[in-house]
Amino acid sequence: MTDHRKFLTDITVRFRDLDAMGHVNNAVYITYFEEGRKAFFLQLSDKPEGRQFNFILAHVSCDYLRPVTLRDKVAVQMWISYIGNKRFDFKYQLISRDDESIVYARGESVQVGYDYQTNNSMTLSDEFLKNAAVYVELDEPRKTD
Repeated sequence: MTDHRKFLTDITVRFRDLDAMGHVNNAVYITYFEEGRKAFFLQLSDKPEGRQFNFILAHVSCDYLRPVTLRDKVAVQMWISYIGNKRFDFKYQLISRDDESIVYARGESVQVGYDYQTNNSMTLSDEFLKNAAVYVELDEPRKTD
């Protein structure tokens, strides 16, 4: 395994994110992961609009470890755990901004290169592969998907 960067972006907990128990609703954690993906791609690419991202979400999962409340300061930490010809996988941690050892949730998602004009999967671009390489967790040869 080689060293890799972890992308980090702050998340603002909004009052509307809370459920009747005063915790962030479970579905909102997935939205926080989505906000992380958005920030990641905006930093990685010169494409200013989301509809220009050439991928589609194929799977997402979340393990809830502890509740998030309105007063918690959180951030999404993420990296690429796998990258192939047509797909790449993210791993996420929703962590405390004040203490990274406090982990509220862990998750994973699978993205597939996608051509929205032809509605077909597509090979990931060389530009994306080059820019994303520093965030890839494992140093393995690319496999076919």
